[in-house]
Amino acid sequence: MRFSVRLNNDLPLAEYGRLARAAEAAGFDQIWVSHDLFLRSAPVLLTTMLQATERIAVGIGVLNPYTLHPAEIAMLAATLDELSGGRFLLGLAAGAANFLEWIGIRQERPLATTRQAVLAIRAALAGEPVPGWGPEAYLRFPARPVPIYLGAMSPGMLRLAGELADGTLPLLFPPEHFATVAPLIAEGAARVGRSLDEIDLVACVWCSIADDREQAEAVLRDKIAYYGSALSPLILQRLGLTREDFQAIDRALQIERNPDKARRLVSEPMLRIGLVGSPKEIIPRLERLVEMGARHLSFGPPLGPDPVTAIELLGCEVLPRFAAG
Repeated sequence: MRFSVRLNNDLPLAEYGRLARAAEAAGFDQIWVSHDLFLRSAPVLLTTMLQATERIAVGIGVLNPYTLHPAEIAMLAATLDELSGGRFLLGLAAGAANFLEWIGIRQERPLATTRQAVLAIRAALAGEPVPGWGPEAYLRFPARPVPIYLGAMSPGMLRLAGELADGTLPLLFPPEHFATVAPLIAEGAARVGRSLDEIDLVACVWCSIADDREQAEAVLRDKIAYYGSALSPLILQRLGLTREDFQAIDRALQIERNPDKARRLVSEPMLRIGLVGSPKEIIPRLERLVEMGARHLSFGPPLGPDPVTAIELLGCEVLPRFAAG
């Protein structure tokens, strides 16, 4: 069984070294940080986290080939791998179409674009020619293979992850969505003669952990309000929701700039997206996740009103419950 923590890139820079040290001390195997637009730059955050730790693997989750060319992703991956001594993990995905629209980029041919990016990055790191690139396109310093994890939500992208990736980062909204996700990844793996056991299938859940449930719930509501409209149709269907259910929330948050109103508009069905409450309250849903076959539990933002305390609580009260599984 593996365990990881995922962070958004929306915290003060100084927090990331502290959070990474807490995750390492709590017994987590990996820690990931997102690279969402107009927040802090994840490669800088990762540098801070790597310098603050010794053992834990550190990943970026995720870069996309629309805002950053695969050549630059390969350069970045090789450099962070060098800095980390082999602890760096590269998360890659097509990105959220509505966020890309903010900067006038259309998410065209996401499956083909993602496939080409994975193959190009792997070839560049291996010092091999990349189709479509000139003979001058090669890294001028030694590089090693870097594990590539695909962030995937749609059926097609989940199958692609099974086919190509070293690991997958599917967002399980709700956690029970694992039952839908795992067979799609397995289907993609089977196409190329791979087994699901060869892939680090990361069961990515959101959680907000605190003894005060009301405080924990408020933090989760904020996160759902911000990201809810970007969820895939497959996830919304699993929750019994539609994109239209988030329109009033989007208007309150983006147009009216009223986060308190947006938080209040988050409904009870929307809260099922994640896990909320004390460690004892979240364990039953995690047990069902493990019963469905999850072998890597990944706890993502908001984590709680105090993220360090949440990480410590997970390390003390949740990880030991599943470590022997």
